[in-house]
Amino acid sequence: MSEHKDRIVKRLNRIEGQVRGISRMIEEDRYCIDVLQQVQAIKSALARAEDEILKDHAATCVQSAIESGSASDQRRKFTELIDLFAQVKR
Repeated sequence: MSEHKDRIVKRLNRIEGQVRGISRMIEEDRYCIDVLQQVQAIKSALARAEDEILKDHAATCVQSAIESGSASDQRRKFTELIDLFAQVKR
């Protein structure tokens, strides 16, 4: 696995641990604001992971489509990105 992918997997594993921590907090009837602060931390961590995955996609898949010279491949990768950004806006 590449160093970049390894960093993303480690980040996701940390997020997984944070989610389990929130479950424990709820089971232990922890103060709602403390739980919500942890939820916000997870959302922020997921956004950073998403950014890294998107950068990887641009550096590999999109770059490959550009280098292929295939207009249909380029159009498909561009459409994928547009669709992804449209989903985020919903």
